[in-house]
Amino acid sequence: MGKLDDLNSSLVKKLWHRIQEDDLPGMSAQLAYYFLFSLFPFLIFLFTLLPYLSISQHYMLSLLNGFAPTEAMNLIEKNLNDIMDHRRGGLLSFGIIGTIWSASNGVNAIVLAFNKAYNVKETRSFIVSRGMAVLLTFGMVFVLIAAVLLPVFGRQIGVFLFSQFGFTNEFLVVWNMLRWIVSAVILFLIFTVLYWIAPNVKLRCKSAFPGAAFSTVGWIVSSWALSFYVGNFAHYSNTYGSIGAIIVLMTWMYMTAFIIILGGEINAFYSEKNKQKCD
Repeated sequence: MGKLDDLNSSLVKKLWHRIQEDDLPGMSAQLAYYFLFSLFPFLIFLFTLLPYLSISQHYMLSLLNGFAPTEAMNLIEKNLNDIMDHRRGGLLSFGIIGTIWSASNGVNAIVLAFNKAYNVKETRSFIVSRGMAVLLTFGMVFVLIAAVLLPVFGRQIGVFLFSQFGFTNEFLVVWNMLRWIVSAVILFLIFTVLYWIAPNVKLRCKSAFPGAAFSTVGWIVSSWALSFYVGNFAHYSNTYGSIGAIIVLMTWMYMTAFIIILGGEINAFYSEKNKQKCD
């Protein structure tokens, strides 16, 4: 227990030092800015694919609706519907290239933040680093699509199998519980890939687990907490009018950015610790 307490104490002190040294509040504000400009291009690209997979926009938004504050979710849904209603052309239009490029800006900003956490410079060429950001964007899109398809087909298969034994109601109760577990696992996989591939450092996949676990739990808990606080105590729309939804959205993005960067700092701390042991 003594060694574990020392390690936890060392982690907290080191993280606090890193937060100040790497200016995490400032970097989180920058990343939240990039997230805002990447959000709608990312969702446009994602929603452009949905008709080819017979998935409704409403069902895809319901995934995010479980975590996002209501006011931020209403703002996203309203503007996204307006964009998609007036959007011309399909997936193969030339405009989709610019959409993908814009959507990858957020991932590219994450790469720079992780490089700072590991105290390394970006030595990869512009084409390689930007191509990686685009590929990671593609990967997140397809993981989110899989996150939709898995519950849909899993529910259909489960209902069919359990109905044969007369356990339909029991299955639905269990399934509603498993949905949150599946969502958490998918988030963990996304964060793991980001922490493993994005930094300009050779890492083992398992070295990304601590930060991925922290970010998964931290993001879910903080999103629920913010949603509860905004819904029950801080009525921004009553105070600020229509701009209140933008304030909530930016607050949510800032919290998300801070947690993601802090997860990278945790991985960098353990990587530095392991390197010292090897030396």
